Order: sequence, then structure tokens, then C-alpha cells
Amino acid sequence: MCTGKCARFVGLSLIPLSLVCIVANALLLVPDGKTDWTNVGQISKQVWYMAGFIGGGLMALCPGIAAVRAGGKGCCGAGCCGNRCRMLRSVFSSAFGMLGAIYCVSVSGVALRTGPICLKNNEWAYHFEETSGSYLLNRTQWSSCEEPPNVVYWNVTLFSLLLAASCLELLLCGVQVVNATIGVFCGDCRKKGAPQ
Repeated sequence: MCTGKCARFVGLSLIPLSLVCIVANALLLVPDGKTDWTNVGQISKQVWYMAGFIGGGLMALCPGIAAVRAGGKGCCGAGCCGNRCRMLRSVFSSAFGMLGAIYCVSVSGVALRTGPICLKNNEWAYHFEETSGSYLLNRTQWSSCEEPPNVVYWNVTLFSLLLAASCLELLLCGVQVVNATIGVFCGDCRKKGAPQ
């Protein structure tokens, strides 16, 4: 596969993944799909870190767009440098995207380990924090949260989605760093008259 085609594939994969992360983070702000529990003390601090919006979202969207552009026609046309300028930009952008994906993986992993903040026995707290993540395997504990309803299902589903999407973003950004580096040094293998 040519470096240009690979860059387009990576970019077109990163863009929807980043949008999934943004939507998942937005949904985490409204537990159970309702705005009744949107106070700062009633939403987990990992949600407020906006890892899905900033790390897996915006910081992965930029390399996605840069990779799509790097896979297009070169900055100097088909002449001297071909696509090398855009590939170089894509190297730095993808490295930036890897940092964002690592941030999202880290925050999502911690959020899954500590569990959501919820009301239990008239106290808002992280009631699953001492379980070190074992609550994930014991679904009977999930109903112990009184409010917000279904908050454990909500958080586990959305943070798992963020974790999976950001792991894919990390992999794709790593592939694009290597691909774009090859593109900088070797150029694009597509022929001048080939369709984009």
C-alpha cells in the first residue's frame, strides 16, 4: 500500500473514532440521559477531565484531518517534493494524537477502576473505589447505587467505549507516524496520472 493511500485510510478511520469519543464524553455528562444529576459533586471527576472530548476527540481529530490531507495531492503538485511537506506535518500531528489517545486511555482506565460517583445510604461518594475494579465482574453490586439510576451501566459502557476507541486511535496514530515518516523520506509511490 502506498504511503498516501495508507494515510487516507488512517485519517478516514481516525475522524469517526474521534467523533465517537466526543459523543461518549458528552453523554457521560448526563447520567442516564437526564440532566437531573449534572452538579459537580454528582458526576465523576474523570468525566470532568474531558478525556473523550479533548484527548480522544480533538487531539485525535487533528491528526485524522492531517492524514487525509497527506494522502491527497502534494503541496508542490507532482513536482520536486510531492507530498513530503504534508507527510511531515502528519508525523507531528500524529505524535500529538498519540498523546491525546494516551490521555484518554489513562483517564478511562482509572474511571473504570474506581467506578462512578453515586448516592448510596444518603451519601454521594465513589462506593466502588475500594473494590479495585472487581465490581465490573459482579453486576449484583451495580444496583446498590440509588441515584442516578443505572449510573454504573452508563459509566461502564461509555468509559469502555472511550477506552476501546482511544486504543484504536493510539494504534492508528502510531501507524501514521511510521507511514508518514516513510512518506517524508521516500515520497508517495502513486503514479502521477493515477486517480486520488
